[in-house]
Amino acid sequence: MSRIGKKPVAIPSGVSVKVGADRKVVVEASGKKLEMVHRPEVSVVVDGSAVSVAIDEKDHDNRAVRAFWGSTRAHIANMINGVTKGYEKVLEVNGVGWGATLAGNKLNLKLGYANVITKMVPAGVNVAVEKNQIKISGPDKQAVGQFAAEVRALRKPEPYNGKGIKYLDEVIRRKEGKAFGS
Repeated sequence: MSRIGKKPVAIPSGVSVKVGADRKVVVEASGKKLEMVHRPEVSVVVDGSAVSVAIDEKDHDNRAVRAFWGSTRAHIANMINGVTKGYEKVLEVNGVGWGATLAGNKLNLKLGYANVITKMVPAGVNVAVEKNQIKISGPDKQAVGQFAAEVRALRKPEPYNGKGIKYLDEVIRRKEGKAFGS
């Protein structure tokens, strides 16, 4: 049995959750709107101030259906948290002459290559650049995390000089270089 799936998700005041006949869950609050289509094996019901997720009794022995049960509940909880508080990832660019600038919906990155790398900012994601930090925020946890991971993958931090793009709270284990002589 899914321990996460059994717990109902509380709906805070100012947030509306609707479940359509086409399995679409819509969460809205203060002008932010997130949508998701849940699996057919799972049923989602809105009970006043809580959202409950359930599966059929015959599916309690099926591992995949139990996984969908917990995942659906977690996705709905993340959507409610996203429209109320939002999500934020902060990246740090380390390197001499390296940096980032924002031009409209394009993120321009100087990462030690001969050319400037341009990354398009996806819809629903806000990006702000301050000195050597890139702040990525938005209501959709998956979109924020995916864009942050794509930017970090352009130049991962290396352990010898510490150059690269890393998360602000990430700790890079430094290595000692080659030792010369005896």
